[in-house]
Amino acid sequence: MKLIDGNAIAESIIEELTKEVSQLLGKKPVIAVVRVGEDPASVSYVRKKQKTAERIGLGSRLHILPEDVSKADLFAQIDALNTDPDVSGILVQAPLPKHIDETETFNRVLPSKDVDGFNTVNIGKLCQEDDSGFVACTPAGIVQLIERSGVNTEGKHVVVLGRSQIVGKPAALLMMRKGVPGNATVTVCHSRTADLASITSQADVLIAAIGRPNFVTGDMVKDGVAVIDVGINRIEDATRKSGYRLVGDVDFEAVSQKASHITPVPGGVGPMTVAMLMYNTVRAFKASHA
Repeated sequence: MKLIDGNAIAESIIEELTKEVSQLLGKKPVIAVVRVGEDPASVSYVRKKQKTAERIGLGSRLHILPEDVSKADLFAQIDALNTDPDVSGILVQAPLPKHIDETETFNRVLPSKDVDGFNTVNIGKLCQEDDSGFVACTPAGIVQLIERSGVNTEGKHVVVLGRSQIVGKPAALLMMRKGVPGNATVTVCHSRTADLASITSQADVLIAAIGRPNFVTGDMVKDGVAVIDVGINRIEDATRKSGYRLVGDVDFEAVSQKASHITPVPGGVGPMTVAMLMYNTVRAFKASHA
């Protein structure tokens, strides 16, 4: 069994981007982050993204709006960033308050600055295999993990467990596209799938993004499967100072006994999401200065 080290692969991408940015003459890429409210997880994620941006040499701006911000005021902030020539990429940190529609908000960001890859235009470009669009950061990170770990998808059966707009659907599109990694036969499963284990046990590559701790058990996979575990779930653990520990959607102990490759949680997909956000921001800058 080979452990796919997301920390190490993300570090490689960050080093590549740092070198690339250092060679740019004149202006540098700038990422603008819009955060609504003080959700502790969002605060932590945004801080991590800003630190990584600064390390690479990107400019970083943070715009904090109150939890009760109106849609008009939020959209005015996004519009100002859309028209700011110094801003290369815009990230609106999810989740948003319930009174703000997330899809409408993501679509307010210019497709050319949508480094999160959630705008309808960029999702459409992914469907059409148009490389000029931006791919959502977690699925883009999954592709890098697969490619840089030597996992072959061509002609293989890839099972995606989960159908979210953020991970499941784009991951499925990436695996079935003409290219490497890609050229796979893809099955998408979800909470309503009948006899789920009979499908997951056929997978040569399993991408688990269902949001249920330790959901995929050893008897649900076959020997030699490559497993990408996207889940980040908190479960109570009285032995930890924090009172909890993080686990994935996959029962790591059991599944790792059968897998050829597997990502850990934490330290698998998570670091890749931030690295690919930076990758998209550098791409957006270069496209606007071509």
